Amino acid sequence: MCSLKKVKIMSQKKEMLYEGKAKQVFATDNPEEVVVRFKDDATAFNAQKRGSVDLKGEMNNAITTLIFEYLNEQGVKTHFIEKLDEREQLVRKVSIIPLEMVVRNYSAGSMAQRLGVEEGIKSPVTIFDICYKKDELGDPLINDHHAVFLGAATYEELKEMYALTDKINTILIDLFDKMNIILVDFKIELGKTSDGEIILADEISPDTCRLWDKDTMKKLDKDRFRRDLGEVTEAYVEIYNRLKNLLQK
Repeated sequence: MCSLKKVKIMSQKKEMLYEGKAKQVFATDNPEEVVVRFKDDATAFNAQKRGSVDLKGEMNNAITTLIFEYLNEQGVKTHFIEKLDEREQLVRKVSIIPLEMVVRNYSAGSMAQRLGVEEGIKSPVTIFDICYKKDELGDPLINDHHAVFLGAATYEELKEMYALTDKINTILIDLFDKMNIILVDFKIELGKTSDGEIILADEISPDTCRLWDKDTMKKLDKDRFRRDLGEVTEAYVEIYNRLKNLLQK
């Protein structure tokens, strides 16, 4: 008798659905899946500063792949399905909730400027911010009541989103600590699946996190581009190599 083997049919990439500052999204012949392509384009200060970073797309794809696979193993549901090549990954199609969930473990960036404090102060509590995803408004900082007013989420959904974000923060603090890196702050995007489940989407990379070496306090993230510090590609490669060495032993 012939044995029958289950063969996974790969979704075929089709037309581009959306192009953002750092990624392109393509339809597939599966309505529940899309292909995300990471670009080398770099922007800062709400796209007022623009440029390109060598290997950024490849590094962010590789870093996001490793982190999302790890989070999946830790019980955090993500849209990630598989890495397709150096720049592309297959993901579940979700409806992105128009709120950026921001977590701050240390003072840095806009929070330090807004509050008039030095960078690098460890917060005694985890600080959660939400920003309204609206490029033309500069992604303004808002509160829960604004989010509900705008129809971006309900209070019940916000409670679930904060809980998921807090769990991700706890896991990532430990993960980066094992790499001798401080997770200063980060932002994530969440999305709803076709059945209404809220899961992690987009990416987690040096584009979306502030990552400082614990010994030297050297910045290993997008701040090297924002602040013209140089060695931007080298910082992204360093994060990837530390992740790979830790997770692919």
